[in-house]
Amino acid sequence: MSAAPLTVLVLGGYGNFGARICRALAGDPGIHLLVAGRSAAQAQALAATLGPGTRGVALDHSAPGLVQALQALGVGLVIHTAGPFQAQGYTVAEAAADAGAHYIDLADGRRFVCDFPAALQARFTAAGRTAVCGASTVPALSSAVVDHLCAGWQHIASIDICIAPAQRAPRGQATLAAVLSYCGGPIAVWEDGRWQDRLGWAEPTRVQFQRLRPRLAAVCDIPDLELLPAHYRVTQRVSFRAALEVGLAQRAFAALAALRAWGLLRRPERLAGLMHRTGGVFDFLGTPLGGMVVRVAGADGAGVARRRAWHIAADHDHGPEIPCMAAILLARQLARGQALPIGAHTCTSLLPLAAFGPEFAKWGMVTDVVEEEGPAP
Repeated sequence: MSAAPLTVLVLGGYGNFGARICRALAGDPGIHLLVAGRSAAQAQALAATLGPGTRGVALDHSAPGLVQALQALGVGLVIHTAGPFQAQGYTVAEAAADAGAHYIDLADGRRFVCDFPAALQARFTAAGRTAVCGASTVPALSSAVVDHLCAGWQHIASIDICIAPAQRAPRGQATLAAVLSYCGGPIAVWEDGRWQDRLGWAEPTRVQFQRLRPRLAAVCDIPDLELLPAHYRVTQRVSFRAALEVGLAQRAFAALAALRAWGLLRRPERLAGLMHRTGGVFDFLGTPLGGMVVRVAGADGAGVARRRAWHIAADHDHGPEIPCMAAILLARQLARGQALPIGAHTCTSLLPLAAFGPEFAKWGMVTDVVEEEGPAP
């Protein structure tokens, strides 16, 4: 007798990332899918397009009774996509554990992700369930790339990551609010072998890509800045930058960063709604092409200095599919009965780069590994 399908509830299921995850999981014979959010109408409307194995349900994760609601629905896995996570606690994860369900989120908030294992380890270990935080581009894909590029190396001196979204790609207001929350604020980065503060989105610098034109990129606050120096024992530098396609838009963020640094704009995230509504004003200057680069430097197994880079190019506005891939892959593993480590974890080195290959191919994304010249830093 075959096992019963895993009931997977996607919280924020009709949002920018949640809907993509729902579309990917719909029709999987091992999954009974629940599209969940505050609006029953929107949840049911999306579910109606995804086939008979999918149902839309109204669920407010901030309301009392979340544990009971999850139990009543028979949920075996909660995928939490309802950000921004910077302003959230661990209520949803705690409810999942108490309801006897696994948990995965797409969190990109630095404290939310980095503090997650210590805060939830005991709860999920006692429940015998798995919780994975940060199942998104960072640190799930970024660490998979570093593992691939640096396999067998003696040490890693530097890791430099840059994400370059397409100007025309759909933008979620919650994502924009998360980005603005650290615009102009101090960000602790591992640089020159010590912790230093840099201002978010300030002082953009030019970054080269394999299949994209060079772009201006600025420092952003993500979990990798804290997770990767310790995980890989990086000696010199870990950096993360975001590169908007339209230089004028990048400089607009730099201007907001300056206003905050001068004390003239205390909470830039309050502009998220306005910027979300007006963000398309630059779209005519952009393209549907986005991508990402991860550059590493260090010493290989023979002690030879190496510099390598991994690039991905995503055309046709498919870039927003990338942050969803880790959660999709992990959900499929659980649905097939493939064990994941019990307890609470970040998604650092939890998936190999090869696991992402079929997803990249599905969306026509192209990757390159480039051996770069020059000494390690």
